[in-house]
Amino acid sequence: MKRIILVLSAVLLSAVVFAQTDFSGNWALNSSKSKLGERSFAPKSAVIVQTKADISIETKSEFNGEERIRKSKYTLDGKECTNKGFRDMDVKSTAVWSADKKVLTVTSKVSMDNGDMTMKAIYKMDGANLVIESSSSSPMGDRSETQVFDKK
Repeated sequence: MKRIILVLSAVLLSAVVFAQTDFSGNWALNSSKSKLGERSFAPKSAVIVQTKADISIETKSEFNGEERIRKSKYTLDGKECTNKGFRDMDVKSTAVWSADKKVLTVTSKVSMDNGDMTMKAIYKMDGANLVIESSSSSPMGDRSETQVFDKK
């Protein structure tokens, strides 16, 4: 009987330890907690819907006085996905979990006229805040920033 309890306890503990972080929710950018670049493209808000198989992210940002909405969907199995980016360019991405399933890294690539741009977004939780560490590299230079979001 003790052996059965021990095995069940180990199974339950491993399910808790290796459970994926769920980033689902309505999020608002907290500019005061964020470390944004001079000309940041950080979204003002994000809506994330996550299942075991995929994650859908809708962001709202402002560019030249106009609201921009971007919708992306990634599979959570590490396979390449294609979404539409700025000016309807194809953005090829992979989403990969850290070993402990607490951090999700989305690596993306887009081909542009003057060369390829690679982007990385690292999603993690810091208490009740969603933190996205984003970086990009292109022929126009490198950028990085940390975006912190509060749950609405």
